[in-house]
Formats: sequence, structure tokens, C-alpha cells
Amino acid sequence: MQMISTSAAADNAAFFAAIANAERRALHSYFDQHVVADDEAGYITIDEGDYGALPMTIIDRIVHSVPGGLLDEY
Repeated sequence: MQMISTSAAADNAAFFAAIANAERRALHSYFDQHVVADDEAGYITIDEGDYGALPMTIIDRIVHSVPGGLLDEY
């Protein structure tokens, strides 16, 4: 078990966990995956397709984006 001793290290771990989650989700989605900074949860991953047009309150908090991995072109 890994112990995280500082809040900076915990924040860093949460950030990279959210990026890994976004990269996994993007492989199976037509939509971009965004990592959003959240005051309560640290970092969350959202699928752009779940929200339609993203409001500016969310856009302003995006810290990383991963493009969707599926294409509709055959």
C-alpha cells in the first residue's frame, strides 16, 4: 500500500489518476474527455457528449483534454 504524505503529493496523484481515467474512456468514445479541476473532488473526468455544449463554468476549469478515439469514417 502506498502512503501519500503531503497534500501536494495527493493532489498530484489525483491529477494523474484523472488523466489515466480520461485516456481509458477516450478509447471507447466519439467525444473528448476532459479533466476538470473541482474544489470538492479534486479532479474529475467528464465526457463532452454527456453535457452537450459545455457551460463556461466548466470550460474555465478544464485542465487537460483527451480527444475521443472512435471515428465514424468507414
